[in-house]
Amino acid sequence: MDLIVRVPSLPRPGETVAGESLVYAAGGKGANQAVAAARLGAAVSMVGRVGRDAFGRDLSRALRTGGIVTRHVHPSDAPTGVALIQVDGAGENTIAVAPGANATVTPNDVPRRLIASADVVAAPLEVPLETVEAAFRTARVAGIRTVLNAAPAQSVPADVLRLCDAVIVNEHELQAVLGSAAISDEVDAARAVRCSDEQAVVVTLGARGAVGVLGEDVVRQAAFGVRVVDTVGAGDAFVAGFMVGRWWSAGLAGALRMGCAAGSLATTRQGAQPSLPTLAEVEALLASDHAPRQRGKRG
Repeated sequence: MDLIVRVPSLPRPGETVAGESLVYAAGGKGANQAVAAARLGAAVSMVGRVGRDAFGRDLSRALRTGGIVTRHVHPSDAPTGVALIQVDGAGENTIAVAPGANATVTPNDVPRRLIASADVVAAPLEVPLETVEAAFRTARVAGIRTVLNAAPAQSVPADVLRLCDAVIVNEHELQAVLGSAAISDEVDAARAVRCSDEQAVVVTLGARGAVGVLGEDVVRQAAFGVRVVDTVGAGDAFVAGFMVGRWWSAGLAGALRMGCAAGSLATTRQGAQPSLPTLAEVEALLASDHAPRQRGKRG
């Protein structure tokens, strides 16, 4: 569950800032990405856990309302995971997450039959890494493609990275995956993450769009020209847009374009799941005068 406070400016360490409003909204990276993909036309099942509390009931209801199959979302004795989010007047945010029930999802919760019937298995890192690894190993054995959104930021072992067909990170997450304090060039850093030429590595760059590396191809996609209200959920919308575009045969360039369109649209409304765009909205933006050109190169 997202607890969102709008503030005039993000507080510095030791500073208290008076908030303007408090909103409770369905959220969580995995849930946001699932709902976003469903709004873009994908059939989505979710695996996870929620607490036996009001937040858990609200989140489960929101998933079902969003068209998500929740058969494998189980109750936990731990409280439902919560994100404490502050959003300033420019739409920028800071987020702290208490994982709660998410931390109780184990490899035993991985539904092998469901994974074997999927087209794509995607996971952020809100659940334990060993559970993500178990799901991706199951997918690999079944020949199912995998997408890792390495968020929240943490180190990811090479054994897990090798199980991924695509890795999506922002700049902070890229540093964590590489174990580096600073990144001077996103393309070089993305190549350092890559385990094979067949693996796509995508770095989201906020207002600057995104860059993707696949084989010898490097594609840069600028963000779309929209009025930013709230950036919460934009990264999750990008992940969903990229996945849907990538495996609807759009290739790396088309997937980046669709991801950036979905992410840009998500910044035009408040909240995470309430801001996630529909396929019709994404297609309209892609066809509009707001669509920026791509830059790409080989080698």
